[in-house]
Amino acid sequence: MRGRRGVIGFFVHHRVAANLVMLVMLLGGVLALTRMNIQFFPTFALDYVSVRVVWSGASAEDVEQGITDPLEQRLRSIEGLKKMTSTSAQSVSSITLEFHEGTDPMQALDDVNQQVDEFTNLPADAEEPQVTRIERYEPVARLLVYGDMDRSELRDLSYRFEDELLEQGIDRVEISGLPEQQISIDVPVERLETLGLSLEQIADRVASISRDLPAGMMAQQDATRELRAVEQRRSAQAFEDITVLSGERIQLRLGDIAIIRQEARDNQVTLSRNGYPAAELVLQRAENGDSLESARCWMTGWKRPGRPCRPP
Repeated sequence: MRGRRGVIGFFVHHRVAANLVMLVMLLGGVLALTRMNIQFFPTFALDYVSVRVVWSGASAEDVEQGITDPLEQRLRSIEGLKKMTSTSAQSVSSITLEFHEGTDPMQALDDVNQQVDEFTNLPADAEEPQVTRIERYEPVARLLVYGDMDRSELRDLSYRFEDELLEQGIDRVEISGLPEQQISIDVPVERLETLGLSLEQIADRVASISRDLPAGMMAQQDATRELRAVEQRRSAQAFEDITVLSGERIQLRLGDIAIIRQEARDNQVTLSRNGYPAAELVLQRAENGDSLESARCWMTGWKRPGRPCRPP
């Protein structure tokens, strides 16, 4: 028994070694804790890139022949491409490219951008192609806003909450329950002729300042022009402030020459709670976001101008 030695006997005679092993275990646990996945679901990337081209007024057949088919021929040669699907609809062409797992997403995005930039045969009236990487967002929390108010007040309140949440560090906010809005802009022909402007010039000016949102139609007596909304202009008053003509002695706003109305689209789904109109805000994180950090920033109201979340 006296000469018998084992693991226990070794540590009995070498107490410093036992302390060293315990220290290594503690350090290993701390390192593993810092690298532990603390998201609600496993983090994974979507290997998709989207190409979207708007050609206002063109039929689906013209969009397919003039944009979709030629772009598909160029994009087929991209390295790592697994599958490509496309949709040609009135005024818009949409192409989705799926890449093999393990493909560098940024390299794939650069390759698609290069192929699209080298395509010079777009129709003259088509807008610049928009190439984006499709990102995955994961829900972090849900916020229900309701009360004794009309839906226009509820919309303004929801948009204010959205802006505040984005400032606090939430990556994305989706709003449901509010009827989709459209902005209609009517420009009398007499005013256009007096100012020497065309409907296309005004439409281009509006589109250059306010894109990324559906904005309804711009109408003249015998012509219409689709408008889409970039600076999140969501009210008729915001469109009225757009400058369409400026000079040393004159500055003309869109509201000075056009009749602008904000209307709800027909047959829209709405929410209510306890008889009051309601809107649901879904707070989401990006692929590289932290669910717990986003939830903590939202719950505490801390400002996060950069990562990580910091108190004001």
